[in-house]
Amino acid sequence: MEPLIVTLDFLTFPPTHTCEGENRSPRLKLRGLNAESVAIMVFNPFEKSCCSFTPWICWNIPAVPVIPAGIPREGITTEPIAAIQGITDYGTIGYTGPCPPPGEMIRYQFKIYGLDTMLDLKPGSDKHALVEAMKGHVLQFAETVALSSR
Repeated sequence: MEPLIVTLDFLTFPPTHTCEGENRSPRLKLRGLNAESVAIMVFNPFEKSCCSFTPWICWNIPAVPVIPAGIPREGITTEPIAAIQGITDYGTIGYTGPCPPPGEMIRYQFKIYGLDTMLDLKPGSDKHALVEAMKGHVLQFAETVALSSR
């Protein structure tokens, strides 16, 4: 697998990307990407209700070095970048930022997959369908983490 590096503009979430702000998806910078498309899966591994709570899944993003912030919460987007998004564990489509209880800290894991194709997966699909669709198509993988507290 060719190396892929993903970075955020922060280590601790600024309010813009949380429930206390605009709840905007963050910008992701990708270095070493050599793929046809990109998929994103974000996990909060410490959610009390389960072990892999998923607040954002997104796929069929063109292979670009920067995925811009502010992807609308719609199944199919064209601006600021083309993408398809699925249903999260919140039961909504699109990014939902961290919103820990007062006095607690949570961690969001951003997992980025470089794929050899655009996926034939309808908008609103869940994380299990995305994982199944990605099988046999992952060329690259990277992850990064950010923290949030209130």
